[in-house]
Amino acid sequence: MTLARQALLTVVVALLVLVLWVLFVPAAQPVLARIGVLEPLARIGIVSISSSEAAQPARRGGGGGPVQVVAAEPEPRVMNDIVTAIGTAQAVRSVVLTPEVSGKVVRLHVGAGDAVEAGDPILDLDSEAASIALDRAELVRSDAEATVQRLDRLSSSGAVTDLQRQDAELALRTAELALRQAQFDLSQHRVTAPVAGSVGLLAVEEGDQVNPGDEVTQIDDRSSVIVNFRVPERVVGSLRIGAPVSATPLAVGGVEAEGRISAIDNRVDVSSRSLRVQAAIPNAEDRLRSGMAFSITLRLEGETHPAVDPLSVQWGSDGAFVWIARDGKASQLPVSILQRNSDSVLVRAEFQAGDQVVIEGVQALRPNIDVAPITRSAAPGAEPSSPKT
Repeated sequence: MTLARQALLTVVVALLVLVLWVLFVPAAQPVLARIGVLEPLARIGIVSISSSEAAQPARRGGGGGPVQVVAAEPEPRVMNDIVTAIGTAQAVRSVVLTPEVSGKVVRLHVGAGDAVEAGDPILDLDSEAASIALDRAELVRSDAEATVQRLDRLSSSGAVTDLQRQDAELALRTAELALRQAQFDLSQHRVTAPVAGSVGLLAVEEGDQVNPGDEVTQIDDRSSVIVNFRVPERVVGSLRIGAPVSATPLAVGGVEAEGRISAIDNRVDVSSRSLRVQAAIPNAEDRLRSGMAFSITLRLEGETHPAVDPLSVQWGSDGAFVWIARDGKASQLPVSILQRNSDSVLVRAEFQAGDQVVIEGVQALRPNIDVAPITRSAAPGAEPSSPKT
């Protein structure tokens, strides 16, 4: 009795496993159909025949005709090489302002964040001594000029020698040079903006004593930012000035800016085997700042390769392959996968003109079997395409 119960339990478990296999493994029904088990199981209600398997007999011609399969010719597509990198931004132009002379800050013309144009005053230093020197230089020049004019009037009477006239003219030129020097020294007591941009934080206040080389502030032109990043040397040949890039600030989620490559370095770094590249990113809304980190995505167009449907790629003991219909016969063609996309797979394979890659119906295929390729729209159960307006 125990043996009978064990045998019955074994049959029930086997039947349960068979039902689960049919329900959850799509390739099970074709196997059961070929051995003649699927139809009896369907009659007693254990399994239901799917529409694709019900249509399978219709895909074969009477008397062992060719197997109908859904197939399509491989399409040539360009393989995009997507390169990602992390870069750091800098202003398109940035200058550090320092005074040329020592002095006390007597006036600040701007504040942090102010927009300035080239030539606008930033700060003034105490220039009293320089103003006195300028007045003295103007006085000396006026005296030298008057001396030359006086000698010109006396030259007609013969009372002036050529040597006296030469000394007077030399003194006038020397006085003019001293006047120019005094004017220049006075101008050095005002710090002006060399470029247009935005003023950074001021490092000085009115009344501070500054010396040459002391940093006063920075001016950044943020109309666009330059992002510095590195790419591997394998893509050096595909880079070009003006190529589009996508830049996403790491600190600002959901913001993606489009830019273009503006500069490419002339040598590869031997330690990292990478090349430095710069990309210009427009900043019309002034949301980007120098020093920000960016995630850079660079899509480079590569070679053209055949693209097949993702469902057509099969795997065997020797790797990936596809079933093809060539001259009415089915055969396996090894492929090397180069790139996977959402709607296609780019492969390297020895396709011939007229080859069609099988997308549906691969379960019924064997090498050298007769096949009749049809399009996906012509397959049984395919939804009719909506008319174009």
